[in-house]
Amino acid sequence: MRTTDPTQIDFRKKFELNDKVVVITGACGLVGRAFCEAAAQFGAHVVAADIPQSNPADYAAQLEERHGRPMLGVALDVSSREGVNGLKDAVLDKFGRIDGLVNGHQNKSHLIFEPFEEVSDDNWDTVVHINLKGTFLTCQVLGAWMADNGGGSIINIPSTYSVVAPNQNLYKGTSLGCPAAYSASKGGVDALSRYLASYWAQKKVRVNMITPHGVWNNHEEQFEQNFARFSPMERLSYNHEVAGALIYLLSDASSYVTGDNMLVEGGWTVW
Repeated sequence: MRTTDPTQIDFRKKFELNDKVVVITGACGLVGRAFCEAAAQFGAHVVAADIPQSNPADYAAQLEERHGRPMLGVALDVSSREGVNGLKDAVLDKFGRIDGLVNGHQNKSHLIFEPFEEVSDDNWDTVVHINLKGTFLTCQVLGAWMADNGGGSIINIPSTYSVVAPNQNLYKGTSLGCPAAYSASKGGVDALSRYLASYWAQKKVRVNMITPHGVWNNHEEQFEQNFARFSPMERLSYNHEVAGALIYLLSDASSYVTGDNMLVEGGWTVW
């Protein structure tokens, strides 16, 4: 609305996602489940997309029962063009439109214990294919549909380690670590997101990012102690704390925001 009078705006309503169709990849993961639940609570039809082993159809059925509106679960490999095309077709067959895309998928777990000097080509390629190629494919296939059909909102998930380098002291005394392939692939997600924000701006597709950091998942005690020393807020985050940024970026409340990277990282990068 073209106005300078804020009394003409229903600010609360701007955050609603009523009847919007939102596709969330990595939906059954730690942060993905918080994303799905938040979007559903704000009125969206959630399309939960994840690998077959995570049973996204079962999770979507739970969301549908809990919130009383149609949802959809789709099993796929995001690095497969055939799989992503199948995802688009399934969403359009059921709902007839796509209003939002959240790329919450990621891969790094099999490289946690592998030093950079020992990373194999296959392991590097696996991480890059899921994190970067997967985001490229979903943006290209689903984002292009939105660009041709009135616009929408895309949210990609880079990493704190695409903003700053890992502090290696964080992992001292623990079995954890962060592989170089993860940082490199997430840096690509950041750059791709900024490119698409400019590329699709005139077609009303907004492309933004959310960068979480240190999301608690029953971590080792030593890791939690290390993390507290390096974080201004002196603690890990929780998955539900990331989801508020998602609602803002998916909704009309962020109608003039594109190309942004919202850092939900407890101040990790401010010092």
